[in-house]
Amino acid sequence: MSPIGRGDYGGYAATARLIDKLVREEGFDRAHLEQVFARVERQQWILDFLNKPKGKKSSVPTGAWTRYRAKFLTEANISKGASFWRRYDGVLRRAEAKYGVPPEYVVAIIGVETRYGGYTGKHRVVDALATLAFDFPRRSEFFTGELEAFLIMSRDEGFDPFQPRGSYAGAMGLGQFMPSSFHKWAVDFDGDGKRDLWNTVDAIGSVANYFADHGWREGEPVIVRARASGSGARAMKTGYDTSYRLDALSNEGIVATAALDGGDQVSLIKLDARGGYEYWLGLKNFYVITRYNHSSYYAMAVHQLAQAVLRRHGPSGTVVSQR
Repeated sequence: MSPIGRGDYGGYAATARLIDKLVREEGFDRAHLEQVFARVERQQWILDFLNKPKGKKSSVPTGAWTRYRAKFLTEANISKGASFWRRYDGVLRRAEAKYGVPPEYVVAIIGVETRYGGYTGKHRVVDALATLAFDFPRRSEFFTGELEAFLIMSRDEGFDPFQPRGSYAGAMGLGQFMPSSFHKWAVDFDGDGKRDLWNTVDAIGSVANYFADHGWREGEPVIVRARASGSGARAMKTGYDTSYRLDALSNEGIVATAALDGGDQVSLIKLDARGGYEYWLGLKNFYVITRYNHSSYYAMAVHQLAQAVLRRHGPSGTVVSQR
């Protein structure tokens, strides 16, 4: 095994192991990979950012959800979402027909992730992934797999691995797919023979395919507001990964404020809103949104943006009056 010799990761044993694996299992040319890693640059700022101490979790409402929501539920984001829908209405309808995912949720994902493609990230993906693979021990295994998937992606799709730019964690394109997600769920939705995460048509199809493959239930609701009385709710575990029967919640003073069509098994969601906690009952489709980002706040922001864009766009494709 020849030494790599140059670059921030040239002398790393982990780099040599990854190269060996890609040569042995994926048929890569060793010299090509050594040339790639000779140009990869460590991004120390990413490590500093991820290693910053986290604040303590408060036991009383602080308005965290209200502040988080305000980042996405803006007039500009809603208006741009309606414009995006009008522009790509045919593509969104075709995705709905194929995958069963309503246009507003595909639009909202792209809106939350990249402001409808306006900001897809400015960091070289290969640098970000190598930094996290080789210098972030806590997630090294995960990001080594993503780096491997990215190099395979660059070879198979025929692009320079130093060209793509994305997030500090290596997410790419309008839908911010990680490389492993690209291999599993990206689709060629415009029929040009390529799966291009920066192509809006392919991004729409890929997001819809992602939701469908994670179990989106066509025609079912996502989440319903709950009314909580008494002290029962405060003592219960909450989050997208909880599961309660409606009768058990009712016994604790927690009841839905609207009809639930989608079974009697729900998650109990608590949002730290300004003025006090909000309680919601999440259904299967809410859980599906969290497969994109494992956060109840994220999923609720997507849901509420989707509903706001739907109200603005209108179900018939005409813009609803704002008066």
